[in-house]
Amino acid sequence: QVQLVESGGGLVQPGGSLRLSCAASGSVYGINAVGWYRQAPGKQRELVASITSGSSTNYADSVKGRFTISRDNAKNMVFLQMNSLKPEDTASYYCDVDACTDPRCWGSRLLSGQGTQVTVSS
Repeated sequence: QVQLVESGGGLVQPGGSLRLSCAASGSVYGINAVGWYRQAPGKQRELVASITSGSSTNYADSVKGRFTISRDNAKNMVFLQMNSLKPEDTASYYCDVDACTDPRCWGSRLLSGQGTQVTVSS
């Protein structure tokens, strides 16, 4: 069974930091591209950051310079370091992972997690 779990969310004051984790487990033979998304109440889901299998990264303008996406291929994990958090960063954060389904990654499947809540408030 394949599972994708996000963690690390919580309540933080403006200006604070959080580090989100996204872990793929089960019959996963590595991960390709990964995207961190967020969705606030009443708003559309938006892509916050992404990282390719070659570790090229891309960020939404609203988080550039504050958020950093990284990955640990050995552990099939991806991280989102969030610094200088603002109230407008409050949302549920999700990771989408393109996971290899065989050792040579000839096949892959998209995994989506259940999300972790981030609340930035004083």
